[in-house]
Amino acid sequence: MLGKGIASLVDFILGLWQNKVFTTAFVAWLLAQTLKVFTSYKPGKGLDWERLLGAGGMPSSHSAFVTALALAVGRQEGWSSALFGATLAFALVVMYDAAGVRQAAGKQAQVLNRILRDLYLKKGMREQLLKELIGHTPIEVFAGAFIGVIVALLFYAR
Repeated sequence: MLGKGIASLVDFILGLWQNKVFTTAFVAWLLAQTLKVFTSYKPGKGLDWERLLGAGGMPSSHSAFVTALALAVGRQEGWSSALFGATLAFALVVMYDAAGVRQAAGKQAQVLNRILRDLYLKKGMREQLLKELIGHTPIEVFAGAFIGVIVALLFYAR
């Protein structure tokens, strides 16, 4: 029984890697996430390997993923297909959210963390800070989208 489950999982993973649309989006995401390690470099602190899996930062891996996804779908299914329209709308919502709502939440976390630090220093309470780097600046979103375009063009080059 366990062997059959493992075989099904292997079939699923192999099938997923044969899905050109998914692979295109995944490679764009992986490239953007990897670049974050290097763009977050600070002299004296070295490379921040936590950026490999973290949200926020330069470039936006969310934007890279959804842009590559939309372009791969458009290339494969047609630019006038309903599926391309849906993935394009999805991409625009994700990028708007990354640069808008999530960035605002990150700024609020910074303010709350300052308040918590002040309380911690004055009252001796336990310090538990909020995650601040969760959103993107417009340039980070643009850079991520650019990566998505480049990866999709490379995957679908004739």
